[in-house]
Amino acid sequence: MKKLALAAAIGLISASAFAAQGDIIARFRVINVNPSSSWSNAALGNSLGLKSVDAKDDTVPELDFTYMITNNIGTELILGTSRHEVTANAGTGDKSLGKVSTLPPTLTVQYHFSPDSSVFRPYVGAGINYTRFYNTGLNAANLGVNADLKVKKNSYGPALQIGADFPISKSFFVNVDVKKIWMKTDVSLASNGTQVGTLKIDPLVVGLGIGTKF
Repeated sequence: MKKLALAAAIGLISASAFAAQGDIIARFRVINVNPSSSWSNAALGNSLGLKSVDAKDDTVPELDFTYMITNNIGTELILGTSRHEVTANAGTGDKSLGKVSTLPPTLTVQYHFSPDSSVFRPYVGAGINYTRFYNTGLNAANLGVNADLKVKKNSYGPALQIGADFPISKSFFVNVDVKKIWMKTDVSLASNGTQVGTLKIDPLVVGLGIGTKF
């Protein structure tokens, strides 16, 4: 009987550390932002003979907060920024156009399948992202056109998410998270606004980190 009571007490202590309605969960992750790029030419892109434009991956820190609306449903705000080299191919190999930074705050609604588990707490989420493109330094000189390029600064798109928390103590857990984010931007000449084409970046974001709750 004493052993049973002790086991029940340990269970209650452990359960109190897990997410419940009204809790705020904070996670710090290191993420790899890996674009799955595609490119569509406008008239100028066709005249330049562009075959593709791509954005390279970047590994950066990320911070996010989840508010638990119920024991199983939460809403998460994802905060992070990344910087990507942009390359273009006009049939003679990839040529660097420079770099661009993205700030994509993303809001998802999550379903947590087993928030009281002491071993494995998986979740899925879906939502929307707003991407702000900034600190751009793109130039078409490597394509034979000595002209600065600009990108459309704002983008909206859906986001999907799957992940899991693995408790390591009463207060902390390890988190694994994968997100697919859809984002795109129009590329044009800075001098007169002539559109070169549209770049869809659509990154897969894979993160590993640690979290706690308040």
